[in-house]
Amino acid sequence: MTTAVFSFYLFATILLTSAVMVILSRNPVHSVLWLIVAFFNAAGLFVIVGAEFLAMLLIIVYVGAVAVLFLFVVMMLDIDFAELRTGLSRYLPLGLLVAGVILAEILLAVGSWRAGDGIQMFDVLAGTPDGMTNTQWIGSVLYTRYLYVFQAAGLVLLVAMIGAIVLTHRQRVGTKRQDIGKQVQMTPAKSVRKAQPGVGQGVDL
Repeated sequence: MTTAVFSFYLFATILLTSAVMVILSRNPVHSVLWLIVAFFNAAGLFVIVGAEFLAMLLIIVYVGAVAVLFLFVVMMLDIDFAELRTGLSRYLPLGLLVAGVILAEILLAVGSWRAGDGIQMFDVLAGTPDGMTNTQWIGSVLYTRYLYVFQAAGLVLLVAMIGAIVLTHRQRVGTKRQDIGKQVQMTPAKSVRKAQPGVGQGVDL
């Protein structure tokens, strides 16, 4: 067994184990930590096949941003997870049905896989021109052949961000706001008043 094969089985085993622990962990914080472990091992698999850019992207985006965000949200929100689990038995048949359909699709895809075509496909995917790294080749293809698709994806994300801001923006009625223009135009004669109240008397505002 070569080092690459051993590393593949090691990363894959830890990845599957951590993915199962994400589902089985009762503590949501532990689930997020197992999710981070799964992301790291998935990045290791990308490194093995020579896709170092995807591995770096997986760690920076998912581990460095999304998983940490999940962790802080779960730790800061006061959520009664025991109450959320009370309806688990009611939705269990539907969840098992969806899991069965997904499992059938995976088995169908694996059954229709032919080793010869798979190896040729991996050779095409892994092949890069001489003198170019994996990152350079991805950037060259992404910003030349798929430039319009990349720009369209950016516009979709922009529209989604604007929509989220519009949906969450609410105007509060009755709140007191400061008028910056009036504050700048205020003079000391209007804003400061000298008072000499007597003993035991308050100030008449």
